[in-house]
Amino acid sequence: MDDEMEKQIVSEDREAETALQKKHLSMLERLSKRHQTRSSDNSESSSLESTSSFLSRFSNLKTSIESQLAQSQAISSSDPSQLKTNFHKISESISDLEKLVAENSYFLPSYDVRSSLKTVSDLKRSLENLNSELIPKKKFSFKSKASKKDKDSVIPEPKQAPLPVPDLDSVKSSFAVRDSPGFRNEAGRVLVGEFRDSEVGEFTVSDLDSCEVRIIGCVRALFVHRLKNCRVYVGPVTGSIHIEEVEGCVFVMASHQIRIHGARGSDFYLRVRSRPIIEDSNGVRFAPYYLSYQGIEEDLRGAGLDAETGNWANVDDFRWLRAVQSPNWSILPENERVGIVNISNSTSGEGI
Repeated sequence: MDDEMEKQIVSEDREAETALQKKHLSMLERLSKRHQTRSSDNSESSSLESTSSFLSRFSNLKTSIESQLAQSQAISSSDPSQLKTNFHKISESISDLEKLVAENSYFLPSYDVRSSLKTVSDLKRSLENLNSELIPKKKFSFKSKASKKDKDSVIPEPKQAPLPVPDLDSVKSSFAVRDSPGFRNEAGRVLVGEFRDSEVGEFTVSDLDSCEVRIIGCVRALFVHRLKNCRVYVGPVTGSIHIEEVEGCVFVMASHQIRIHGARGSDFYLRVRSRPIIEDSNGVRFAPYYLSYQGIEEDLRGAGLDAETGNWANVDDFRWLRAVQSPNWSILPENERVGIVNISNSTSGEGI
């Protein structure tokens, strides 16, 4: 009898202990869920605050640029000689606005990125239209009467070159006037740019065939135009990269924002803080950034590109609006990817 009572007491103790453990686990689960909910709310709140802060700053800069554009008419009437300087300042302000979008696009919703880029494009177009309207390209004057033969002849005055106004949505015209440092009109060359000990703003790579381009160090913006069968290896770009009309090329590059237009059959190894954008492209493939040179880690940190975001695989095709995957781009299979490319020993070929 005593044995049965002892077993019953032990059994009841075990049941009580089990119930207490279940209660304790349930409490821990509730606390964990509550913590996760708070963390999620804080993250969403932080994201919303960041987006709100960006939109406020973007709106203020946009209003300032629009005010500068409006004042150009008055400057044209009062002191036309100041127009070029005025347009140059406005162009710099628009570039700063575009850089703001590039630096913050990694956390912005896609709609806000597209809307902001359209605003930048509209401002550039307005500036270009004002430039064409207020700075005439050609004037005519009549010769003094000298003979019957020359009576009705006219001689154009020297042509006044219009102010170069970058328009990244009209890349053909922008490359025609862009006078930034760069590599142009080469074939079958190795072209090396060393910028680790110097500050470079814009850099242009255009009209190359079967060339290899190596850019060591940081540049602020990179423009790539009309390349065929080329390999382009680029260190960190602190602003944005714009690529147009390339075919059969390989690009290895890191940047805050990358826009690709008119690319055919090319591979892109990227590290990018925002989602890469493609337009009017097909047969393009993407993989993570594989580049090495002495000091690249320091350069990546300085450019805010030391962390891998995985955005190389999150491509936006602006010409593909359906919910299904765009057929114009794909992930490059691992067995077809190149290994780490080391461009430290860049001593051959043309250099800058």
